[in-house]
Amino acid sequence: MTDAAMMARDVGGPDVGGLGVAEFVTRSTNETIELGRRLGALLRAGDVLVLTGDLGAGKTQLTKGIAAGMGVEDDVTSPTFTIQMVYEGDELPLYHFDLYRLDNPDQLDDTGLFDVLGDDGPCVIEWGEQFVDQLGDERLDVFLTRLDEQAAPGEEPARCVRLVPHGERATALVQHL
Repeated sequence: MTDAAMMARDVGGPDVGGLGVAEFVTRSTNETIELGRRLGALLRAGDVLVLTGDLGAGKTQLTKGIAAGMGVEDDVTSPTFTIQMVYEGDELPLYHFDLYRLDNPDQLDDTGLFDVLGDDGPCVIEWGEQFVDQLGDERLDVFLTRLDEQAAPGEEPARCVRLVPHGERATALVQHL
């Protein structure tokens, strides 16, 4: 991916204590997957990523890239009805959750999420923004936004991927990315 194709910028972050918030603009599905691949190659056991965005914003495409960056060869889909999928990577498993159908923190106990948080692989959690208090202080919040207003009629819009780190490990991930 060329620098012209995917733009990144450090946008500071007084809302998170000055930690290095970064934004990337991806101009295609392939670029969103590639950004995920770069991120996935950096992940370690215990990393937690909370993906937030409207339907069609690119959460699952980013997760496909994360999985590919970890060496996952399986087809990655959003586990909307199963809530959790586990994918075996080259060195670590990837725990992928979709909490879209949940509306109460008490429901998390039945998902298996607490069994794998901080365990032997990273967790990617779609629709987890409503449960950040239960997920802990060490995480990377990933906000995906479709830039519909910049797209021509009939054209697939670009995406803005905003990374907001919480904690030292998440800050290091953003800096290395």
